[in-house]
Amino acid sequence: MTRSFAIALGAFLALTMGLSTVASAQSEGRQRLGYGLLFTNDVLGDTDDRWRTGSITSSRVWGPAWQGHAPERIGQLLEFRFHGEVIAPENLSRPAPLDRPYVGALGFGLHTHFQKAQVDYALGADLIVTGPQTQLDDFQDFLHGFLGGRDVGRRVRRNQIDDGIRPSGVFEASREFELGFARLRPFAEARLGVEDLIRAGADITFGDIGRGELQVRDAVTGHRYRVVRAEQAGTAFLLGADIAYVDDSDYLPARSGVTLTEDRTRVRAGLHWENRNGAALFYGLTWLSEEFDEQREGQFLGAVQFRLRF
Repeated sequence: MTRSFAIALGAFLALTMGLSTVASAQSEGRQRLGYGLLFTNDVLGDTDDRWRTGSITSSRVWGPAWQGHAPERIGQLLEFRFHGEVIAPENLSRPAPLDRPYVGALGFGLHTHFQKAQVDYALGADLIVTGPQTQLDDFQDFLHGFLGGRDVGRRVRRNQIDDGIRPSGVFEASREFELGFARLRPFAEARLGVEDLIRAGADITFGDIGRGELQVRDAVTGHRYRVVRAEQAGTAFLLGADIAYVDDSDYLPARSGVTLTEDRTRVRAGLHWENRNGAALFYGLTWLSEEFDEQREGQFLGAVQFRLRF
């Protein structure tokens, strides 16, 4: 109860201070700097429609004129983030007795990005709405009816994560090192709320796309998607990996009967492309290790971001 209260209080204070900062930013003539949208789905990976099956994340950023890096002051640059995610058992219609419960989650958050001594920081709070109230089980059924796929079974619906509003927080610190044609970015991250974990890893990018931009790390795959862009045609290839220690997860409650795996690994690769007209495409592939002991194998998840220009 104390932990939940502390998280709720922190999220409330962060959101309240953020709204005050937005009003201040508007009065000081700050501007919208960028927008980013990332889709992830295992149909774009191993095509098996299971576990971390799909998500969508969008970011809208306001702040002072972009100078190729985040400002020094915390709260000067603000990101409003939406995240929707479906997590499912391996078989949606007839799940195994010891498989993870269905999760429908919608997240609404306020984040800030700042830089001190060449270290980039990201700090934010989210309110995560879970359970049947999200109607994501119905939405997935609709998509599967239209595109093809298994129906969400009655037992899966009955055993899904309960309705709730769960506050969460995230903190990340990273630094980019120039290695000639490549850029190396080691990072450390902590999350508290729906999942309590600490994580460390690194990404290396070959090519100019992404240089001098604000990119936001996706919570599921670890890919960094473009939000504040520096317009430049070309390509960039990236590799990344990280490892996490997980202390607790509301998505794997004790009542589910499965055992939380304390260590998680992600390995990813991706390709950015942009033409002279500004049309851009990103595709990334991530291998996710097992998240609970009864999970028989890891999975591959695809990620896509695109921008059309005519």
